[in-house]
Amino acid sequence: MRERARRKKAIAAAVGAGAEALVVTHGPDVRYLSGFTGSSGAVALVGGRAALFTDGRYTTQAKAEAAGLRLVIDKRSPAVQAVEWLAAEGVTRCAFDAGHTTVAAMEAMKKALPAAVRRSFLVASDGLVARIREVKDEDEIALMRKAAALGCRLFEDVLEFVVAGAKESDVAAQLEFKARMAGAEAMSFETIVASGERSALPHGRATSAKLPKRGFVTLDFGVLLGGYCSDMTRTVHLGKVSNREWDVYHSVLEAQQEAVARVAPGVRCGDVDEAARSVLRKAGLEKEFSHSTGHGVGLEIHEGPRIAAKQEQLLEPGMVITIEPGAYLSKQSRSLPKSASGTGLFGVRIEDMVLVTAAGGEVLTAASPKAWMEL
Repeated sequence: MRERARRKKAIAAAVGAGAEALVVTHGPDVRYLSGFTGSSGAVALVGGRAALFTDGRYTTQAKAEAAGLRLVIDKRSPAVQAVEWLAAEGVTRCAFDAGHTTVAAMEAMKKALPAAVRRSFLVASDGLVARIREVKDEDEIALMRKAAALGCRLFEDVLEFVVAGAKESDVAAQLEFKARMAGAEAMSFETIVASGERSALPHGRATSAKLPKRGFVTLDFGVLLGGYCSDMTRTVHLGKVSNREWDVYHSVLEAQQEAVARVAPGVRCGDVDEAARSVLRKAGLEKEFSHSTGHGVGLEIHEGPRIAAKQEQLLEPGMVITIEPGAYLSKQSRSLPKSASGTGLFGVRIEDMVLVTAAGGEVLTAASPKAWMEL
């Protein structure tokens, strides 16, 4: 059972952090360790024992999804139940994820503990389970392949709606409708459709703005399949392209391809970022690249590792990351010639999901072309 092997790794990580037990409350981590997908739950681990705590709304669901775990149903806070159980089992030091625990929740857990262990019981840790989740197993990779493939098909299907005069929100609605009809559980995140001057917004959520007769349209979206996310971005152009738009697009494309080519086991995340950034630097676009090159993807749309400048973490086989450099130009941009004043804003981003393999990097979204597309 894959969850049992994951729990074994998690408790080993907790012991390595100076604790003898672990309590997990972050939804994706709970799902990863138990299979339980409800919105309220906690997993407690000590030695070879594991328990899932939730409330009466999820009795049937928890029994079906988390078979093999001790199941405790109670109307009280799952986290409080978890630490009470661990204390009763003789635990004196328990790790918890400080990054996903509010001060109020921590105080409630402390209050539920016996006075004799209250001060030293909770050991703050950060992302013990998240770090384990960074390396995907075969089942996870299979799900992510399917999610990525569905994203590629959706992009091809939605292009017929990318026409001048169409609302960004209507394009997004068509894409999301097709995703649901194709079996997606949900979108991985709020769909981005940013056109014309709005393409210069790195996170331009779809609005009622109409697609221009001439200009870029950026589509950034993903789907959920089996709980796992996909993530991809393609930028297309409506109407006749200017020389500057052509140059920027192909500079971003080159940067993206260079970074993808750099992906391999043992490579520093910062070196992958630099592979993209160096291309844009040479093109005079570094200041127009305002975010990191990528991030991990899995049960969450943003998870480790972080593909950014000066990141020392090494890539490992089984990691799934995004490579998504971009350039976002304003009328005041240093990269625009003075003669371009008044020509407007535009932006370009190109993104793929890449699986780190023993041999290098495998692009999971390769079925969707990145070559210049003029509609």
